[in-house]
Amino acid sequence: MTHTCDSAWLERFPELEMLIPSTALQARVQQLGEQITRDYCMHPPLLVGVLKGSLVFLADLMRAIPLPVAYDFVAVSSYGDETYSTGQVRLIKDLDSPIRDRHVLLVEDIYDTGLTLEYLLGQLRQRQPASLRVCALLSKPARHQVPIELAYCGFEIPDRFVVGYGLDYAERYRNLPFIAVLNTV
Repeated sequence: MTHTCDSAWLERFPELEMLIPSTALQARVQQLGEQITRDYCMHPPLLVGVLKGSLVFLADLMRAIPLPVAYDFVAVSSYGDETYSTGQVRLIKDLDSPIRDRHVLLVEDIYDTGLTLEYLLGQLRQRQPASLRVCALLSKPARHQVPIELAYCGFEIPDRFVVGYGLDYAERYRNLPFIAVLNTV
């Protein structure tokens, strides 16, 4: 069921097809927050968001975790303005603080091929965190090239190009309150 606010957005963007409505996103983020709270109740994690796509998800997720969490960001590039990963991952912005002996939860928008996640996990493991786990909003199993263990996953989705809730196409659509398939690519 599409929320009324979602419908208003869709009327403005006929190229979009609803995949996950805002109400379903918010309910799932709350569930993930509850699960993370239980799992990390003794050791509140450092949430590491992968810019720019995870920003909206991270903001909502950390408000759903009633623990004294901290957060930081990394930025990588593997897509540019393309609709597929180039396979070349570059670190654009590194963490601001050390993670040695800290419990780290990497928060990603989408587990697509796994190349970006594999690169980031390798970089973070070298810094010797106490623990390192992954929370991805979306997983696209048909595209996985590298097996990555997700401690937390919001939704598994089909192999379609999606935007909204932080995900973009050429920097557009990030502000949509839902996940939609972009039919023009």
